[in-house]
Amino acid sequence: MDRLIYARWLGVGTRLALTLLIATFAVYALGLLEPLVPLHALPELWRLPVGEFIAATGAPTGWGWLARLGAGDYLNLASVAFLGGVSIVCYLRIVPHYWREGDRALAWLGIAQVAVLLAAASGLISGH
Repeated sequence: MDRLIYARWLGVGTRLALTLLIATFAVYALGLLEPLVPLHALPELWRLPVGEFIAATGAPTGWGWLARLGAGDYLNLASVAFLGGVSIVCYLRIVPHYWREGDRALAWLGIAQVAVLLAAASGLISGH
């Protein structure tokens, strides 16, 4: 039962994320919102090291992209972030089920998983 709850929520969440990814990419590719980095400039800019890319484009770092959601390319990035957050929502949905069923170990593991994912997303856990 618990795996089915997680699987159903994951299925719905990923389908919603895929729909958002397609829609926001269409907004970007069709030029419906002005992008920070024009689509035609990307092939040249992708060759640059990240520091030079940031300097050349004025791209934000860290969570600064949230302030740019009005730009077509960063709206697309929001859909990618949504996809990354689907598993967090699924864990949050299943933890109460484990708790009610008395499976405290799995409930605590779910809580720990959410904490790790949120810490990683926040930048507290990084590779450097």
